[in-house]
Amino acid sequence: MTPFGAKLRGLRAERGVTLKQLAEALQVSAPYLSSLEHGKRGAPSAGLVHQVNEYFGLIWDEADDLSSLARLSNPRVTVNTAGLTPEQTALANRLAQAIHRLPPETVAALHAVLDTTTPQSKPRLRRAARKTASR
Repeated sequence: MTPFGAKLRGLRAERGVTLKQLAEALQVSAPYLSSLEHGKRGAPSAGLVHQVNEYFGLIWDEADDLSSLARLSNPRVTVNTAGLTPEQTALANRLAQAIHRLPPETVAALHAVLDTTTPQSKPRLRRAARKTASR
């Protein structure tokens, strides 16, 4: 199951909406939605995510969260390690081979490590301009 699929299934259960009802409202097939929920289809299109947001009345942070989950929901990931170090390539390969055996605590710990190592965003032009002006 993908992050988007889990959230979609949760929304349906929370609101008492069947797969068939949602499929009819979104004008897609019930098997397609089921495949999305179970991670057997690729990430949903932005248009479908928008329709789901509208159907469930999700706005602001909830809608942004659903969009983020959709972007993280490709069940067939490819990692291009060309140009990376041998250690990085080995890590990508080990992760691909072992991910199905990792317990939830380890997955959470890996997420935490990645969250702390995310590169800092580029300085905004206004901040850069202020630094230049103050010299």
